[in-house]
Amino acid sequence: MPSLNDIRSTFLNYYAANGHRIVPSSPLVPRNDPSLMFTAAGMVQFKNLFTGVETRDYSRATTAQKCVRAGGKHNDLDNVGYTARHHTFFEMLGNFSFGDYFKDEAIPFAWDLITKEFGIDPSRLLVTIYHDDDEAARIWKKHAGLSDDRIIRIATDDNFWSMGATGPCGPCTEIFYDHGDHIPGGPPGSPDEDGDRFIEIWNLVFMQFEQFEDGSRTALPNPSIDTGMGLERIGALLQGKHDNYDTDLFRALIEASAHATNTDPDGTGKTHHRVIADHLRSTSFLIADGVMPSNEGRGYVLRRIMRRAMRHAHLLGAQDPLMHRLVPELVHQMGQAYPELGEARPLIEETLKLEETRFLQTLDRGLRLLDDELDRLPEGGALPGEVAFKLYDTFGFPLDLTQDALRERGREVQIAGFNAAMDEQKAKARAAWAGSGDTADAAIWYDLADREGSTEFLGYETETAEGQIRALVRDGAEVKEAVAGEQVMIVLNQTPFYAEAGGQVGDTGTLRTPEGRAQITDTRKVANVWIHVAEVEEGRIAPGQGAELAVDHVRRGAIRANHSATHLLHEALREALGAHVAQRGSLNAPDRLRFDFSHAKALTTEELARVEAEVNDYIRQNTSVETRIMAPDDARGLGAQALFGEKYGDEVRVVSMGRAPTGKGADGQTYSIELCGGTHVRQTGDIGIFTLLGDSASSSGVRRIEALTGAAAYRHLSDQSRRMDELAGTLKAQPEEVGARVKALMDERKALQAEVARLRRDAAMGGTTGDGPSVREVGGISFVGQLLTGVSGRDLPALIDAQKDRLGSGVVLFIAEAGGKAAVAAGVTSDLTGSVSAVDLVRAAVAELGGKGGGGRPDMAQGGGPDAANAEAAIAAAIGVIEAATA
Repeated sequence: MPSLNDIRSTFLNYYAANGHRIVPSSPLVPRNDPSLMFTAAGMVQFKNLFTGVETRDYSRATTAQKCVRAGGKHNDLDNVGYTARHHTFFEMLGNFSFGDYFKDEAIPFAWDLITKEFGIDPSRLLVTIYHDDDEAARIWKKHAGLSDDRIIRIATDDNFWSMGATGPCGPCTEIFYDHGDHIPGGPPGSPDEDGDRFIEIWNLVFMQFEQFEDGSRTALPNPSIDTGMGLERIGALLQGKHDNYDTDLFRALIEASAHATNTDPDGTGKTHHRVIADHLRSTSFLIADGVMPSNEGRGYVLRRIMRRAMRHAHLLGAQDPLMHRLVPELVHQMGQAYPELGEARPLIEETLKLEETRFLQTLDRGLRLLDDELDRLPEGGALPGEVAFKLYDTFGFPLDLTQDALRERGREVQIAGFNAAMDEQKAKARAAWAGSGDTADAAIWYDLADREGSTEFLGYETETAEGQIRALVRDGAEVKEAVAGEQVMIVLNQTPFYAEAGGQVGDTGTLRTPEGRAQITDTRKVANVWIHVAEVEEGRIAPGQGAELAVDHVRRGAIRANHSATHLLHEALREALGAHVAQRGSLNAPDRLRFDFSHAKALTTEELARVEAEVNDYIRQNTSVETRIMAPDDARGLGAQALFGEKYGDEVRVVSMGRAPTGKGADGQTYSIELCGGTHVRQTGDIGIFTLLGDSASSSGVRRIEALTGAAAYRHLSDQSRRMDELAGTLKAQPEEVGARVKALMDERKALQAEVARLRRDAAMGGTTGDGPSVREVGGISFVGQLLTGVSGRDLPALIDAQKDRLGSGVVLFIAEAGGKAAVAAGVTSDLTGSVSAVDLVRAAVAELGGKGGGGRPDMAQGGGPDAANAEAAIAAAIGVIEAATA
């Protein structure tokens, strides 16, 4: 009996042997179709190839595509666990031709695979075709030998596929397996077709037309093929089962659930085990593809699936979180085909455990409330909508979970009442926000959030995606379009652009629509709405248009490197300076990083060197940068550092990097653990290199470090090296000798400056005769007053002291001239300070030089003025002060 893994491999290898490229499954979050919540078919990743927007280096492809149908127009959630073939997650096997081959090869490929490779009895097979597709009927007769009664013509859209109201379209042919007349049901197209006897196993779509708005069609120049076969369905058939949940893969997951709950896999809890097995797959794959539980969009669908499974685990008697304990078996079963499952295993387990722990805390109370309300209702009465809303709002019960619980009791929910309560809550929230003091024109973003919902951020996993323009805003009001040369703010349903937050700057890049192109110059966020600040460069853009979105890859890469380096820097500072170091602000831009932290004094050269070396050590480790979703308290329990100024909700992203012998975390060996919602490198080695630019004061008790990483750091170090080589050449020394040579030159320069200053002083003191300045008698006191050239104001005190020593007793006033301005100093020997003050002398002189003030001690004072031309008058004023003091 072939396993599902064997069947998947057989399918892919068969088409590979027939010239097809095996293309990996695309993520569950569509990157190229904003109209879809999740990838629900194999052709999604090839949409642009079918429409001709994109070309690749192959024209034939085959895939095993991960699919989820649990939200939007594809929603099988309510049926999962109660039917044989409904799933929230399934794998779609497919082969595709992009203008290469058509019906003449597609039909034989399919027939030969299922009858020869898979060995299915041809007599049990029949097909449907679109009613006027005579070409398909001819091929089925010729190659498969099917008679007319086994080729059923269907005149409805069941056998005609279209991508939308306009665009590529074409007829289908579906292959059915007859399980035998012992099972109720009739062939397709009959009144009993909904029975389980005839089961569709494969659908082949022939894209041969393009449909226009008026309903007309023209033949495509290069018709294409798109097929889809559910692995679970074909697996059940090949394993002789009539129920997908009896296949080997599902059976392994069901038995793991039964073992973990110590219950019978086929007993009264059979449905619970089936729900758990199915939902384990969808939740794990969604988390692996970057979806995290939340109260909006895809995250809300994920939470609904998780909590539905958790409730069924609770019904099996599980008192502790169960789902995360089943992940190892899922990875064992599917990890080889989908490596991303194993890579994300820690994140999956952590997320499931956190969500189930939180949910179990409220589940019992919610169910008791539900029981109490039902006891008050008449037999068969519907649950009031406001009660269902309370379960949702207070206990986290999604509406469909409440409906699921009521279904087992034959009850329903009054949906209108639920919706009314939801609208009332939104109105209250809006009123509360309006009074928060935010600017009036920002109210438009709340209106858009209310009308359009939150923007779905895809940027943790991708830098390119397609989105749909939901609104354009200019000057605080919505506009219907924006044309070339205009600036506008764009709101999309989903985006890979990171909005400025947590110190990381917003992304830039391009937005293209069928009618225009815009340059995104910044990305911001208000009320969970991403605001793309843009300038339209070509054509026009308008709400409702699909848009190709591309983040500036080089710029984002540089920002990621700086952000991740900031985490390493934070921890290195704590290691070097102590546990008191805490972030007080940051900037992660494409060209640099800036980090403010609590510390009372400047870092020494040795401390800076240690920090820089340690960061580079952990970059060279090249360990994976891991992200987990946790409760804030649990994260802090692991030693995670919170970022300054950030507000945290019930769940946080925890970013870990580096391995240390005595580190943090559950294993005690993680170097850096921080709460952070930014984007990061995948490996620490992606940072490249790290270099510090310096340490400075930011504010009282806060230091600031600026640094560079990657290409910017390389350019900086390269420039430094070049300059060093140039300096070494100038000094005629080797680069390693430059420091000693420069020090010697500085010492020599200092000695020469001292010698020059001495010579200038000697020249100034020598006067015109060489015997020093002339001395005169003023009021019986020896006085020296002179204008000196070639000396600076700072030389005057030393010259005055020397002249006082020469006089023994007397008064000295020197004026130094530099650039037309004057510096004045006066000195009085100690025996005369009782009668003459140096301060009075300086002030009198300064007044004549056009200045004010002057000060010092009675024996030594200094001042200055703007006009040295009046030096003689200044000296005369000082003489007048002496004469007055000795009169």
